[in-house]
Amino acid sequence: MSEHKRVTRYWVSFLLLLVLLLVLFVWNINSGSIDLSLREIVDILLGRQEDATAYSIIWEIRLPRILSVIILGGALSVSGFLLQTFFGNPIAGPFVLGISSGAKLVVALAMIFFLERSMVMGSWTMILAAFAGSMISMLFVLLVSRRVKNMSMLVICGVMIGYICSSITDFVVTFADDSNIVNLHNWSLGSFSGMSWENVSVMSAVVSVTLILTFFMSKPISAYQLGEAYAQNMGVNIRFFRFALILLSSILSACVTAFAGPISFVGVAVPHLVKSLLKTSKPILVMPACFLGGAAFCLFCDLIARTLFSPTELSISSVTAVFGAPVVILIMVRKQERI
Repeated sequence: MSEHKRVTRYWVSFLLLLVLLLVLFVWNINSGSIDLSLREIVDILLGRQEDATAYSIIWEIRLPRILSVIILGGALSVSGFLLQTFFGNPIAGPFVLGISSGAKLVVALAMIFFLERSMVMGSWTMILAAFAGSMISMLFVLLVSRRVKNMSMLVICGVMIGYICSSITDFVVTFADDSNIVNLHNWSLGSFSGMSWENVSVMSAVVSVTLILTFFMSKPISAYQLGEAYAQNMGVNIRFFRFALILLSSILSACVTAFAGPISFVGVAVPHLVKSLLKTSKPILVMPACFLGGAAFCLFCDLIARTLFSPTELSISSVTAVFGAPVVILIMVRKQERI
């Protein structure tokens, strides 16, 4: 009976996440400065609408942005789950540990280099730059983790690394050309605006391959959650496993930062909410649920960011922080109560 209840809970949880994602998808595509009825949107998607303006709004502006939010939001959430597994800390995440800030710094430097030479920075170049920055920040975090065994101190060190990278980025942006500052400023605050179908195709290729590789690591991750000694006894190569976990989580967070800039608290809050919903930490269940939860969470936040004070658009990090930070505080309070 207990097993039946667990399976039922899993099915209900996934159904709830899928319905929530679908509702937010429809809500997002139906929201904007130009009102379109649901029937008009369906006609446009099916190619039965002859209005060129409405067609362009849906296919060239809203759909690429919505799909980007789904892909990147899900990727960021899964990245957070992998980092939490690696460090054994519920508040570890790309933004908290300074990994997103490291990616932001290198991408900003690369953008200035290309813009000053009147060159266009391609999607793959941005991802590679963000990945390099992510790995540099992760290297610093790992060096600190060897000296600091207290996980709370490790998180604080990660936050400090993030502040250092953000400060250097601000310094670089301050002395960039005026024309470059506009491009950098909008990106550095975090935003899903300006997404194209080319961006969607690149990010979907990177994220899908990474997620498939991550999914195949479900069993080693499950063993690792029970401790390194247990994982070794189960035949897991710990050194390779830890390297793969860092690599995969860095690729996912780098892809997000490359296209949308640094986005706060999604990688920390969503995995915790998903595990609370499922009442399990099994990677084979948590990872797909994290992707759906991260996609829904970012769709909701992006909807608020672009419609609350329309036509002025808020940075996505400002909105995700409002909803994600209380979850992080709750995690820390609950953890303190158990001590």
